[in-house]
Amino acid sequence: MTLLDARARTGTVARINPVAKLGASALIAIPLVLTLDWVSAAVALLLECLLLPFAGLRWREFWVRTWPVWVAAPMTAVTIALYGQTSGTVYVDWFVVRISEGSLELAAATLLRVLAIALPSVVLFVTVDPTDLADGLAQIWRLPARFVLGALAGLRMVGLFLDDWRALELARRARGVADRGRVRRFLGMAFALLVLSIRRGAKLATAMEARGFGAPGRRTWARESRFGGREWALMAIGLTIALVAVAASIVAGTWNFILGPS
Repeated sequence: MTLLDARARTGTVARINPVAKLGASALIAIPLVLTLDWVSAAVALLLECLLLPFAGLRWREFWVRTWPVWVAAPMTAVTIALYGQTSGTVYVDWFVVRISEGSLELAAATLLRVLAIALPSVVLFVTVDPTDLADGLAQIWRLPARFVLGALAGLRMVGLFLDDWRALELARRARGVADRGRVRRFLGMAFALLVLSIRRGAKLATAMEARGFGAPGRRTWARESRFGGREWALMAIGLTIALVAVAASIVAGTWNFILGPS
């Protein structure tokens, strides 16, 4: 666990059940996915920004964790602006690129929507421990234990994969194998890691079966996953943000239900 992880998982938000964080993120995301307008996304993003200081993340932690979102959102908006649906005044028309008033409006709505959906999800899940999430999914949502434990084991192996990649790279450099050609070296290392992953996965599955993880019947859990007042409060905040954003969009007349008739 890195220093950022340790700090992020010691605040008030860190003690909230991960299932509630997942539910709050879904409550915010679903209405924004169903509409493509800038008002609802802007209102949701504004409300989220007001609550971000209470998430327990320092500003440096926040930027380190969310910088991919800030990079991906403008890139998505640029793509929509260049190739989105044309309507209104056309400003640029060259080859397949057509920038119009409508495409720029869609680009702005897409930019705000990506930020409004991704930022709360990233901030909330920084404080999630995979084991706590698995406990919540199995005990509260009653998902099959075999599926939950298998996913948890796979997630725990990601860090080992990164270590294996670095070890393979150092070993191949020391032996002078595929020292030239980045593409050739990458493909060779990827194939070696695939073989190693399959072998490790088979051994892990056998070990888990031997220890009774796949046994029939109701299983017990080492830690009880609780869903109380803090969890309901977080869910209520997520629902409030979604309802206020939708209401503002309807009042402003910009609501654009993307699944409706064209």
